[in-house]
Amino acid sequence: MAVAIVLSTMFGWRIFTSRGDAGPKDAKLPARLVRHVLKISAEIGDRGIYYYEGLKKCAEYIKQELDSFGYPLEIQQYEIEGKQVENIIAVKRGSKFPEAVVIVGAHYDSCFNPGADDNASGVAGLLELARSLKDKDTEMTVKFIAFTCEEPPFFKTENMGSRRYARKAKASGEDIRAVIALDAIGYYSNKLFSQRYLPLMGFFFPAKGNFIAVLGDWRSRALALRIKDSFKRSTSFPVELLALDHVPCADFSDHWSFWKEGYPGVMLTDTAFLRHENYHKATDTWEKLDYAGMACVVEGLNAAIVVLSKAK
Repeated sequence: MAVAIVLSTMFGWRIFTSRGDAGPKDAKLPARLVRHVLKISAEIGDRGIYYYEGLKKCAEYIKQELDSFGYPLEIQQYEIEGKQVENIIAVKRGSKFPEAVVIVGAHYDSCFNPGADDNASGVAGLLELARSLKDKDTEMTVKFIAFTCEEPPFFKTENMGSRRYARKAKASGEDIRAVIALDAIGYYSNKLFSQRYLPLMGFFFPAKGNFIAVLGDWRSRALALRIKDSFKRSTSFPVELLALDHVPCADFSDHWSFWKEGYPGVMLTDTAFLRHENYHKATDTWEKLDYAGMACVVEGLNAAIVVLSKAK
């Protein structure tokens, strides 16, 4: 009986949740997101140290897109197993507090698969945020960073791209006020019990996988709350928050690297393997994603970044 109760909490208990009429304000945004995800996951495909040509092609695509928006680019290069890899950094200088930095990041490698949701979706979101924020006033500097080598076998090692960046930032005294990692932001479902959770968590969360999640640790709770509140003011797309210490899976992306250096950071995610069965599989392909939902997430986060860039 006790086992059955615990298992029942691995699905959401909040049944009456809906996306309502949530839709993107920019009708052309979903098509642009499709173009990025299609290019990265279908045309380029597998990308990583062991699919090195794909990794290089993806990096070049990201640089071309960011350059076309008019951003100055910084490249952080380092070597793994005799191969050069790079973090790609587009810098939008703050109008009032340029030494204070907000980082928006997404890893562009994949785990031996096309990686449409994980993480072409995050890269697509990163690119469109960079496009839309280019001509908006941000009081702090915003850095849009495409990180390399987040996936196994480099995950949570010193060769992880975000780990290299975060350690260098700490050593140089970079004043990072917020880190937002976009990791798997493209899969949504309005079916009942389409969302799974770790044991006991389902009591508190929706039964439908139709929301974006903001995940962090306790030190990042204030940041997570600001993002959620700003997000909700700009879109009716559902957003859920979890910011607690020692929650399994909540550190499964590049924000973890910044936690290690004492910086506040969160992950925005559709929850990946807790929602769909394509995680790290050949079936993680572009046509399975919900681009209208992704567009709503990008627009909500766009507003949140502008708010975050203002000094409290």
